[in-house]
Parts: sequence; structure tokens; C-alpha cells
Amino acid sequence: MSIKEKYKVNSIEPHQTYEWLLKKHYAKRIPSISYAFGLFEGSILKGVMTIGKPASPSLCDGVCGKQFSVYVYELNRLCVDEGLEKNVLSYFVSNCLKIIKDDLIIVSYADKQMNHNGYIYQATNWIYTGATKERTDIGQEDGTHSRHYDKLIDKKANRKFRSSKHRYIFFVGKKSKIFLKELKYKKQSYPKGINSRYDASYKPKVQTILF
Repeated sequence: MSIKEKYKVNSIEPHQTYEWLLKKHYAKRIPSISYAFGLFEGSILKGVMTIGKPASPSLCDGVCGKQFSVYVYELNRLCVDEGLEKNVLSYFVSNCLKIIKDDLIIVSYADKQMNHNGYIYQATNWIYTGATKERTDIGQEDGTHSRHYDKLIDKKANRKFRSSKHRYIFFVGKKSKIFLKELKYKKQSYPKGINSRYDASYKPKVQTILF
């Protein structure tokens, strides 16, 4: 049985990703979710992917210019069961992107600190635009971004380290050629290296979703 015959990709409700993101994904928190997708074997959920609005206004303005900032979104979570066949992940991501009917500029990151190089984005033809710089910014004790920052907490005592990340960009929709022409980042060669996998062995309690 081929991958296409065995697995299907569908849009799902954001709440159906929560257990996966809180228990299975290494970040252990829920991001902004505007689009949510599931990878299914029959009715069994085998993976989730989410896309949401980035926390950084400067990122939204900087990718293709301020006039296109409203189109900028982030592929912020991608999590699947361990032990799936080769090429299932690229099948999942590419089909999620095909489902989207809106014009979008999608940014995603591969965390260098986690020894991630973004091979899934390379396999699905994303544009690589280099790595971000290491920095610190205001954040919560649980690591959440500064937009969730409690103004009553001392800023100096609450700065968090943000590791360098490989940055990838993908255009969706009828405006894709316009977005590409306006891209402000320089296209670079894909990075290579030995990837490290995080522990994704947690089994969600509810994996069956009926449509």
C-alpha cells in the first residue's frame, strides 16, 4: 500500500492538537493557531501541524515588506508519531500546504540548539534564508514569548535566551509570485548536518477523530 493510499491529510479543529502539542512536542505549549491539520491512518490521528500568526511584528514587516505583513504566518508546530514510513512527513507537510486556499507567506524555523537543520522544509522546497542570531528577550518562566509578558515582573530578572534558528519561507496562493519578487531576505544554500530527534514517544489518549 502506498503512502497516499494509507494516509490522508485533513483540516482539524485547533483544540484537537492540544494534547499533542502539550505532551508530545518538545516545546510543551500551545502557540497561536489559525490553521490546524491532521495526518490520519484511517480514523487514527498520526500527526498534527499548526500555522499561526507570529509573535513578532518586525518579522511580519521584514519578510516581504510592511505592505505584505498581514499575509505572514508561521508554521509553528509539526509533530508526528515515531516509526512512520520514510517520506510520510514530507507527504504530510506538502498536503497541508495544498489544503490552504488563502494567500500566505509562511515562515518556519529549525532550532539549531536542538540540532535541527530543517530537512523537512528542504524536502518540500521551502526557501532557506539563513539563521537568526542568538539573543535574549523578555519572557515568562515557562519560556513563552514577550507578548505574554507580565508588566509587573522585573524585566531584567525575566530575560530568556533565544537560540539561533534556521529560517525557511514558503509562499501559498495566487500572490506567490508577487511575494517572491518582494522577498527581503537573500536565498541561501540549504544547511547540512546530523539531525537529532526529540522524544516523541508519548501516546495521546484520544487519537480517533470522526468526521
